Amino acid sequence: MKTAVVISDTHGHKENLSAIARVLDEADYIFHLGDGRFDMREIEEKYPEKTYSFKGNCDLCGGLREAEIEIEGVKIFACHGDMYRVKSEPFTLAEEAKKRGAAVALYGHTHNAAIEEIGGVTLVCPGTMKFPLYAGGTYAYLVICGEKCTATIVGE
Repeated sequence: MKTAVVISDTHGHKENLSAIARVLDEADYIFHLGDGRFDMREIEEKYPEKTYSFKGNCDLCGGLREAEIEIEGVKIFACHGDMYRVKSEPFTLAEEAKKRGAAVALYGHTHNAAIEEIGGVTLVCPGTMKFPLYAGGTYAYLVICGEKCTATIVGE
C-alpha cells in the first residue's frame, strides 16, 4: 500500500502547508499540481525523491507540465489542467488520460475539489490550499493498493 497527498493552487500561501506537515511527512508521494509551485521549495528539498511539482498557468517557470507516474500498478496522469480546459469541462482531460492508459488523472486549476469517474478514468482535483484547511482549503489523499486507487478530499 502507498499513499499520496495531492495539493494545488496554493498561490503563495505556503503557510497553509504547515497545517498538513505530518501528513506530508508520512505520505509516500506528494504532488503539487501548480499555481504556487515555489511554495513547495522546502518540501521538495526535504523530500526530493517523493515530490512532484507541476507548472500552473500562474507559475512563471520551472516544474513539470504533465507526467505519467505508476504507483503499485496504477498509472496516474498528472497536470495542472489548464491545457485541458478543466474549468469548462472534464471530458478532454479524461480522454487524454485514457489515451495514455491512465486509470487516474490528477488536476488543479479550478480551485474546486472534485472526484468523479468519466469513461473509466477517476479524475481528482484537490481544490486549493490558498485558504487554511477546513476554512476553504482542501487537498486530496490517495490510497493505492492492489492496483486500486481510492481518493478522498480532506478539508470539506
